[in-house]
Amino acid sequence: MQRHKFVDRMYQGKVSRREMMKAAGAFGVGTAMLPRMATAADILTCLEWGGYDDPSYYQPFMAKYGEAPNFSIFAGEEEALAKVLAGFAADVMHPCNYSVGRFVSAGLTVPIDTGRLTHWDDIFPVLKSAQGVVVNGDVVMAPADWGNSSIAYRPDLVEPDFLEDPSWSILYDDRYAGRVSTLDNELVVQIGLMVAGQKYEDVYDMTGPEFEAAAQEWGKKGLDTARFLWTDATTLQQAMASGEIVAAYAWNDLVGNLRNEGVPIAYANPKEGMFTWFCGLTLLNTGSADDAAAYDFLDAWLAPETGKLLIDESGYGHANMKSFDIADPAAVENMGLTDPVAMMETSLIFLTPPDAVQEEQTRIWEDLKALQF
Repeated sequence: MQRHKFVDRMYQGKVSRREMMKAAGAFGVGTAMLPRMATAADILTCLEWGGYDDPSYYQPFMAKYGEAPNFSIFAGEEEALAKVLAGFAADVMHPCNYSVGRFVSAGLTVPIDTGRLTHWDDIFPVLKSAQGVVVNGDVVMAPADWGNSSIAYRPDLVEPDFLEDPSWSILYDDRYAGRVSTLDNELVVQIGLMVAGQKYEDVYDMTGPEFEAAAQEWGKKGLDTARFLWTDATTLQQAMASGEIVAAYAWNDLVGNLRNEGVPIAYANPKEGMFTWFCGLTLLNTGSADDAAAYDFLDAWLAPETGKLLIDESGYGHANMKSFDIADPAAVENMGLTDPVAMMETSLIFLTPPDAVQEEQTRIWEDLKALQF
């Protein structure tokens, strides 16, 4: 009787592979006589940022399938795009809203049926309607993680005028030469134009001689002033903890981490505007996954419990509104996200430039760095 119950559970998909192997021995049955269970690795391959392959971020998927899917880790979306275009077969990708269009225009995505996502109704409305989520009338990304890009600074080491009137201009100020840092990205040029008085929506897709001239002025100034350009947030965190860097372009998690270490740190709301970025999950058409497994993975990432983990442990916000209800209030406050709706409504959500513009801006930035260094 017990054996029959076990087999019933197995056929219903309620038994993990490990349980099945253990039971086969207990019942005196060879594994060849048991029906083969498809494993997560057999049916799902995910392109993912480093660290997000941790099973903690998709516990409901683990509970159902008994093991993790395959993961291929990437350092940036352009690397991931090149990998897929070169023939790598993946089912799910984790892009940010400003880059998902690159995968859509390359013909690599599958529209998402939001009716199959249990938690879709709990996603922040401002994220569901943001650029990059819906392309050509199709939902192509399920928002998952989000945060801000602004100026992290040491209030004990910056000048009083910055404390009174925070501005991105600190990253270009000769008084701070060698004591500031910024992300290695063409945003250095765009933010410089914002300091000069232009609006973000007018500069994010700037191209041609206009962007070339801006790069020569603001890009060079930013490179001259920066002690280093960062790609690894850990390096920046250490430099700010020591006081080597007094102000930097940074994300929320750096602020929370340094506060936990007892380092005096603050996060500015610059007069030119604070940015909000968000990333999510996109279905690709290059893999061979059972689409039910792909949707289970998306749904696991959108669960409020995953959001609580992200907020409490990683220092980022989560797309599910309910995650903020169950997260540690101290962690939420530490990130400065006590009112996430107001934060997103008053900040600048990153926009998506056309592919040709993105490629040109990236080329100009790389050329500028090559000449500067």
